[in-house]
Amino acid sequence: MAAHTETASRRDRPWRSVAGGFIDAFSFLTILPLPHGAAQRDDFNLRAAVPWFPVVGALIGGLAGGLRVAFDPLVGRGPSTAIAILGLVAVTGGLHQDALADLADGLGVRGDAERRLEAIRDPRIGAFGALALILWALLLYTSLDQLDAGRALLTLVAAATAGRVAAPLQRLVAPSSGSGGLGSKLSANGSTTGAALLLAAVIALATLGPARGAVSLAACVTIALLMGLLARRALDGSTGDTLGAAIAVTEVGGCLLMGGMWRL
Repeated sequence: MAAHTETASRRDRPWRSVAGGFIDAFSFLTILPLPHGAAQRDDFNLRAAVPWFPVVGALIGGLAGGLRVAFDPLVGRGPSTAIAILGLVAVTGGLHQDALADLADGLGVRGDAERRLEAIRDPRIGAFGALALILWALLLYTSLDQLDAGRALLTLVAAATAGRVAAPLQRLVAPSSGSGGLGSKLSANGSTTGAALLLAAVIALATLGPARGAVSLAACVTIALLMGLLARRALDGSTGDTLGAAIAVTEVGGCLLMGGMWRL
């Protein structure tokens, strides 16, 4: 009987690991509460979570795009686009936008990597950070505002999916700078990142079609890798802020690209 119970436990373990990976990815990338019975955890196993990043990204993009679809008939294209962007920010607690502002302030400092990291750690937002946030919001708004609600939904799903793969891609190119923080817990390798990329490709192709999906994913991967090279050159490696900024920049880059491609 004991042997039978042990065998059943071993069989259940892969499924528990899969579920745990999704829970960790969802808890790490959003501030949304999990369903009753799936307690949110602080001790993330992010290696197991990485393959689930694009799935959580698709859910985030779907939520934001759903707001655009729901509010478009009520308040019009412009206000519903603003509400969708607000939803995109709110579901993550603004962490990626805060990271983008911190990184911009750090890159605006003259000096070595240590001086830039010191500026990044400063909780106050400087001129470069404020300008980065304004530019991010303007580019995202104008790229989505030109699309009808259905296309905006698909674009947000694809862009948010690709954006979440940007973090593990950057970690492959730029190992942690050792500055600590939540982002330092992210550990990615070729197999987990490859699984995340495969899922992201499936989602992109399903939402945008073969041509647009392939171009969108390739462009987002390029942006993520360039952000990783920037982190290595400017900061001697990636930090939590460079990872969050990569998500924000890749996301808006995907929306800009799709905004142009839908017009063709």
